[in-house]
Order: sequence, then structure tokens, then C-alpha cells
Amino acid sequence: MSFFSRLANLWTGFVNLWISDVEKEHPEIAYENAINGMVEKYTSLKKATAAIIRRREEISEQLAAAQKDLAQVESDLNAAMETNQDDLAVVLIQKKNSLEAQVNELRAELDVAVKDADSAKSSLMSVQSEIKKLKAEKETMLAKMHSAQARMRIQEQLEGLSVDAEVKALDNVRTHIKTQIAQANLNKELGETDLDGKLKALRQSSGDVTARQQLASLKAARAAKQAAGKSM
Repeated sequence: MSFFSRLANLWTGFVNLWISDVEKEHPEIAYENAINGMVEKYTSLKKATAAIIRRREEISEQLAAAQKDLAQVESDLNAAMETNQDDLAVVLIQKKNSLEAQVNELRAELDVAVKDADSAKSSLMSVQSEIKKLKAEKETMLAKMHSAQARMRIQEQLEGLSVDAEVKALDNVRTHIKTQIAQANLNKELGETDLDGKLKALRQSSGDVTARQQLASLKAARAAKQAAGKSM
């Protein structure tokens, strides 16, 4: 294989791959191309079938004409024999034999032509049926594809409506609230164990004791003074 042949095959391969990719993305184009291709074949087959049928009709007409001529020759032959025209009868017999051979040949040709016409019509109807089936398949498959695409779009939209982000945000809020509560509890606990507070309470308690001691001393001094006054 020459370089240019290989290059041409490579280019053809690339083009076929590109067309295949395009048809996958746009299946309606693939179906339309297939339908158009079958319609072209149907048109060509229809022309060929018409030619076969025309040939069958021509042979049928030729056979009818030959049979008519044969019937006429047989009639003439009988008349020649009845009138003892032997020379004419010999000629008519030769013509009769020729016409009989022609009739037999035309019958055989007509039989073949009839079979060919029937086969061509059957093929034509088969292609026509395939075109109808392909058109129906196109509508069905495209409808299925559009339905699948719609379902995919809905699924994508549902995935886009995921509540994961919202739930995560609430988790953050819950964590923050729990932290605030913990901090408040910690402040309370720290307040209950605060050394300054205990010292203040202790000082207040000590002040009360001192005041009571001073009050007791004052009362004792007053009582002693009163007792001394009575003794004088």
C-alpha cells in the first residue's frame, strides 16, 4: 500500500470517528441519515422493480402474440390439408414448429420474469417496512432519550438542593451555643471557688468577731464603772 493510500485511509478513519461522535451526541441525525439511506435504496429498488415488471409485461405480450400466431397457423394448416395443398401445408408445419418453440421459450422466460418480479416486489415491500419500522424506532428512541435527559436534569437539580450545607451550618450553631453554655457554667464555677471572694467573706466574719469583742469590753467597762459608783 502506497503512502498516499495509507494517508487517505487514515483520514477516512478520522472522519468516520468524528461522524460517529457527532451521531452519538445527536442521535436524531444518525437516524435521519439511516432513513435517508434506506429511502435512496428503496427508490433505486423501485426503479429496478419497475423495469423487471415492464420486462414481464413485454414477455407476456410477446407470448400472447406468438400464441395468437400459432393458433392462426394451425388453422391455416388444417385448411391447407383439407384442400390438399401439400406444399403450403409443409411451409405451415415448419412455421408451426417455429412458433411452438418460440411459445415454449417465451413461457419459460415469462415464468422467470414472474418470479423475478415477485421477488423484487417482496424486497421492495421489505425495505418499505424497514423504513416504517426505523421511523417508528426513531420516534420511540428519541422519546426515551429525552425522558432520560429530563430525569438526569431533575437528579442534578435535586443534588443541587442538598441540605448538607444547611445541616453543617446548624451544627456550627449548636456547637457555638454549647460553648457559650459551657463558658457560663465555668464562670459560675470559678465564681464559687474565687479566693478573693472567700477572703472578703472571711474579713467580714473577722470584723463581726472584733466588733462583738469590742462590745463585750464596753459592756464590761460600763458594768465596772457602775459597780464602783455604788460602792462610794
